[in-house]
Amino acid sequence: MEAWISCAPFERLLDIKIVEASDGRATLTMPFLIDFAQGGGLMHGGALVSLADTAVVMAIKSIIAPKTHFATISLETKFLYPVKQGVVTAMARVTNQSGKILQGFATVYNEENRAVLEFSSTFKMAKDKRIRDIAFQDDVDSNRD
Repeated sequence: MEAWISCAPFERLLDIKIVEASDGRATLTMPFLIDFAQGGGLMHGGALVSLADTAVVMAIKSIIAPKTHFATISLETKFLYPVKQGVVTAMARVTNQSGKILQGFATVYNEENRAVLEFSSTFKMAKDKRIRDIAFQDDVDSNRD
């Protein structure tokens, strides 16, 4: 299960860390780095949304079968407060599952525990476990051995 609930290359690029993911909930962190800043010196909204989206993904992964393909099909974000420094923490939960549709919610907090972003999203699971020409990283790694 550890390989299933782990960061993908893009998430590692953002230095996202998984603190916990179980029972439909997840907590992830990401540091403010100057590389993540927009022109005004604040953390870029896209970086914050990526953290929130990834947190919901990990919450979902904690309750579905490993290697299930699923993707974000819609999202809504409310920016509440700018991030100027420190580490941000996303706390996410799965809010609904109906058939192949899953919904989640995340709040991102700054180091002072102030909510800086609220995020809700909907995901859809693929109808087939295997998708042509798409492989999970551990499948690719095992084929190299």
